[in-house]
Amino acid sequence: MTPLSDQPLPNQPLPEPAAPHPPAELPQVDVRGSVSGTAAIELQDVSLRLGGREVLSGVNLEVRRGEFLAIIGPSGGGKSTLLRIVSGLLRADSGEVAVRGRPAYVFQDDRLLPWRSALRNVSLPCELGSGGVLTPGEALKLVGMAAYGDYLPAQLSGGMRARVGLARALAQSGDILLLDEPFAALDALVRERFNDELRHLHEKTGQTTLMVTHSIREAVLLADRVAVLRGGKIVALLETRGQGRLSAYTEGTEAQLRSLLGSGDSTHNWSPPPAERSKSEWLPVLALALGLLIWQALAVRIDADYLLPTPLRVWQVFWQNRADLLSQLGYTAAVALLGALLGSAFGVLIGYPMARLRWLERFLSPLLIASQSTPTVVLAPVLLLWLGFGILPGILVSALTAFYPVLVSTLVGVREVDRTYQELFSTLRATPLQRLLHLELPGALPVLLGGLRLSLSLALIGAVVWEFTSNQRGLGFAINQARQSYQTPRVFAAIALLVLLGVALYSVVAWLERREQRRRGR
Repeated sequence: MTPLSDQPLPNQPLPEPAAPHPPAELPQVDVRGSVSGTAAIELQDVSLRLGGREVLSGVNLEVRRGEFLAIIGPSGGGKSTLLRIVSGLLRADSGEVAVRGRPAYVFQDDRLLPWRSALRNVSLPCELGSGGVLTPGEALKLVGMAAYGDYLPAQLSGGMRARVGLARALAQSGDILLLDEPFAALDALVRERFNDELRHLHEKTGQTTLMVTHSIREAVLLADRVAVLRGGKIVALLETRGQGRLSAYTEGTEAQLRSLLGSGDSTHNWSPPPAERSKSEWLPVLALALGLLIWQALAVRIDADYLLPTPLRVWQVFWQNRADLLSQLGYTAAVALLGALLGSAFGVLIGYPMARLRWLERFLSPLLIASQSTPTVVLAPVLLLWLGFGILPGILVSALTAFYPVLVSTLVGVREVDRTYQELFSTLRATPLQRLLHLELPGALPVLLGGLRLSLSLALIGAVVWEFTSNQRGLGFAINQARQSYQTPRVFAAIALLVLLGVALYSVVAWLERREQRRRGR
C-alpha cells in the first residue's frame, strides 16, 4: 500500500466513496461526535460570511477534553477561520459556540515582539494577567529554548522563533491549545522533529489541542481524530489514534533520504553579523572641517571682525567670556529640554487617541493646522502679555514648537503597528491600557524617536525666539545684546554654542534610534 504523502490537500472535491459505507480498514465516518456535555469545544450549526462569501456553513464539531484533533482541507476552505471563531477573534453569524476552557493561540507566524527577548516574549501572558501554571522559564525549557532566553527575535532562527511562540502559548493560562499551522514555514526535517516534540508535549500537558494543517501525514501522525473541512462544512471525522504511519519514516526511499540528510535541528541560533564601521561615518567630520576652512578663507579675505571674524577670533572671545556664555547656554538648554518634554508629552497624549479614532482626527485637524500656521514669533509676545516674564512662558513657547512633530509621529507610529500583534494581544485578553504600554508605544518607538529629533531642534528655536522677545538670560539674549553693541565675534560665539547644543541633542536621539533599529534586526 502506498504511504500517504506529505502534500497539501488539492483544491478540488474529494472523490465520492464507491460504496455507501467507507472501506473496512477505516472507522465509520461521524461528522458530529457523541460526547455532548463533556466536550471542551462544541460548535453547533456555525455559519459565517466574509467579504460576501460564505466561508463556513452549518459546521458541527465537538472536541473531547484532552484530545488532539486536527483539521485538514483545501486552501481557503475556512480552517483558520474556524480556529479564530473558537478563539473568539471572530464572531459567527449564526449558530452556537461553546468553549469550556481558556484557549491559547499559536499563529502561523511566531508574532514575537521584536523589542523583547525570548524570555520576555514568553513572559508576556504573565505580565498581562493571563499567566498559567507554567512559569516562562519552565515553558522555554519545555520547548528546548532555556539557553536562549536572553536572545532577541532577530538573533534567532525561524525554527527557534516558532519554539518561543509555542512556549508563550504554554505559559498562558489556557487548558485548550489552538495551533494554526505553526510549523508551515519550516523545512521538512525540522518540521518532523517539531511534530515529534509536539506529540510528546501533548502527552505531558494533557491540553485539549485543535490544530489546522495542510499535511495529511502530520494530521494522521499527531491527532487522535482528523476532521475534513470542505465547502465550509465538516464532511468527515475519522479516528486516527495509533495510526501514525511510522513505516513512512523507517522504510523505502524516504528512509534512505532521511539517513543522508540527518536529523532536523532548529536550535542553532542565528545572529546578525556585527555592524562594520562605515567610512561614511567620517563624512560629517569632513564637512565640518571643510566648512571651517571656507569660513577662515572668507574671513581673511574680508579682513573685518565686525563683518566676519575668523574661527580663531571667535574662540578667543568665547574663552574670554566663557563663564557668561556657558551660563546662558545652560538657561537656553533648560528651557528647550523642558519645552520639548512638555510638547512631546502632549503630542503623545493627543496623537494616540487620534490614531485610534478616525473621527477625532478629522475633528481636531483644522485646529491643529491653524495652531501650526501661527509663527512662534507672533505667539511669544502674546504669552508675555498673559503670563509675564520668567521661565514658564519660555517653556510654553518651546513646547508649542515641539508639539506637532511628536503628535504626527505618534499618529503614524501607532497606526503602523502590525495588525497581527493586535490579534495576539486579543488572544491574551489584554486591556486597552496594556495594549498601549506593552504594544503600541514600544511598537511606535522608532517613529517616535524620528519625530523627537525634529522636535528638539524646533524646541531650541522656540527657546531662542522667547529670549529675543523677553530679554531673558540665554543665548538668544546674548546674541541680541552683542549685536546691538556690534560685538560680532561674541555673536558668532553664541551662535556656535547654539549649533553645538542642537547637534548634541540631535545626535543623542539619532543614536537611540539606531540602537533601537538594531535591536529589532532592521
